[in-house]
Amino acid sequence: ERRLVESGGGSVQPGGSLRVSCAASGFRASSYCMAWFRQAPGKQREAVADIDGGGRTRYVDSVKGRFTISRDNDKNTLYLQMDSLKHEDTAMYYCAARSGANCYRDPIHFAFWGQGTQVTVSS
Repeated sequence: ERRLVESGGGSVQPGGSLRVSCAASGFRASSYCMAWFRQAPGKQREAVADIDGGGRTRYVDSVKGRFTISRDNDKNTLYLQMDSLKHEDTAMYYCAARSGANCYRDPIHFAFWGQGTQVTVSS
C-alpha cells in the first residue's frame, strides 16, 4: 500500500521558518513526481513546489526564493523548507505523489495524498 504521512506543521510568526516532512512508504519516491500543495479556507488547492524523477524542482512564483523542496532518497522522505514565512502562507499543506517522472501543477494528476499538516503564520 502506498502511503504518505506529513509532519512538522505548526504556528510561527511572520518572518519565521518551518520545515514540513512527508514520509513515503510502499513505493520508491525517487522515481515519482513528488509535490507539495496547499489549501487555505475558501480557496482552491494550489501547487507550491514539486520535484520530478530527475530531481528538477519548480516553485509557484509566490514562494520562489523562500521555500525549498528536497527529497532524501535513503529515507524515502520529501521535505519543504519554508523561510521568511508570510501571513498568506497560512494553509493546510499536503504532500502528493504521481507515478512517473514528470510533474504537473494540476492536483488531478496526483493519485496519492497525505492527510495534510497545518501551517499557520500569525503575529
